[in-house]
Amino acid sequence: MGEEHVDHQTPLLHKQQPQDAVINRTGTVWTAVAHIITGVIGAGVLSLAWSMAQLGWIAGPLATLLFASIVFISSFLLWNCYRTPDPELGPVRNRSYIEAVDMNLGKKNARVCSIFVQVGLYGMGIAYTITSAISMRAIQKSNCYHTQGHKAACYYEDTYYMLAFGVVQLILSQIPNFHNIHWLSVVAAIMSFAYAFIGLGLGIAKVIGNGYVKGTIRGISTSTTAEKIWLVSQALGDIAFSYPYSLILIEIQDTLKSPPHESQTMEKASIIAISATTFFYLCCGGLGYAAFGDDTPGNILTGFGFYEPYWLIDFANACIVLHLIGGYQLYSQPLFANVEKWISGKFPDSGFIHKDFNLKLPLLPAFRLNFLRLCFRTVFVASTTTIGMLFPYFNQVLGVIGGFYFWPLSIYFPVQMYVKQRNIEAWSRKWVVLQSFSIFCLPLTLFAMVGSIEGLISANAKIS
Repeated sequence: MGEEHVDHQTPLLHKQQPQDAVINRTGTVWTAVAHIITGVIGAGVLSLAWSMAQLGWIAGPLATLLFASIVFISSFLLWNCYRTPDPELGPVRNRSYIEAVDMNLGKKNARVCSIFVQVGLYGMGIAYTITSAISMRAIQKSNCYHTQGHKAACYYEDTYYMLAFGVVQLILSQIPNFHNIHWLSVVAAIMSFAYAFIGLGLGIAKVIGNGYVKGTIRGISTSTTAEKIWLVSQALGDIAFSYPYSLILIEIQDTLKSPPHESQTMEKASIIAISATTFFYLCCGGLGYAAFGDDTPGNILTGFGFYEPYWLIDFANACIVLHLIGGYQLYSQPLFANVEKWISGKFPDSGFIHKDFNLKLPLLPAFRLNFLRLCFRTVFVASTTTIGMLFPYFNQVLGVIGGFYFWPLSIYFPVQMYVKQRNIEAWSRKWVVLQSFSIFCLPLTLFAMVGSIEGLISANAKIS
């Protein structure tokens, strides 16, 4: 793959697209790493010990490494499709995933891609809402267990926590665009490392306290083969969800300054971020399974395999909440931009849509308010909060979302765009390798999604 990193710029590269003049790109390797870690190390890492428990000591780590390799290959294909050759402007920027598909594969493919992108981004908002509520509830339960004992009936509803998370997102959703959330991603990335290290440390302490490593090669035993198959498929869906990087890769790349070439910066950022996250995934998933074996909870920090020290559990869950606040925006901002761009194009002369107003509140700096942004984003946050309250099933929701978008957005469209942009001939060696990669990943993704849907239906039936 080394030859693909050659700078393909032409003398026309530095001619700007008309809208480029108003965008100040200041991103670096480290801001890109912060964005990636904020987007990748999130809700998914908390379910990896449970996934490892379903798969066992051999299949669990191998599945994690497999998905990490798939995502890195996908990232390579995507970051090389950030710019598309243009006869007049040279290689022009694609500011979003959908725009890249439109430029490379045409509007019909872009419309299909748009469905997966918007549903995937919307699903991330739902998943982050559910996870934040679970973590906030865990803080209250941790304090209850500490004062009343580990056998106490410490039960609390998720509803109020989801509403509180929604209120915070209503405010943050008025941040104009992806270019204005560098600071939020940095804070969120720090928080993600904090709770990942805490989970790692607690797992090590638990294994040492047990005096031996729990778990088996086959994973958790079940009463029937069918049940085992469903749980394995759900575990694969959870692992796929833990690498939701492709949804936002191009948006992250669009924040980078140039020179150096954006693809070179993105390559360095991806190697650093994916290597770091995979290491944490293997450690957190493996140590969680080693500590609890068949009793591994669905969410390692909120399932109360750990009770003490309670203050450290509280701090870890607070870090999770702060990280999810930033992660929600990281995935919502591209969706906001896509929908608002479409609405603006439909109503080019509407003052309601295009006019900004300055709002000055006491003790706060002036803020630019746009009515389209206010109305649409409020509806968006309200809807993700409502759906999260209706389906508060952590592992099952993660699996369904991961299974739904993983193949089309991480595999199919990146492969097809790369083939088209590099003019790779059909049935050439490279074409066969890329298409085989795509075909191999399809049944794996379908298997993960079907199992997660079954788990969601079963969980909902039990509650009913």
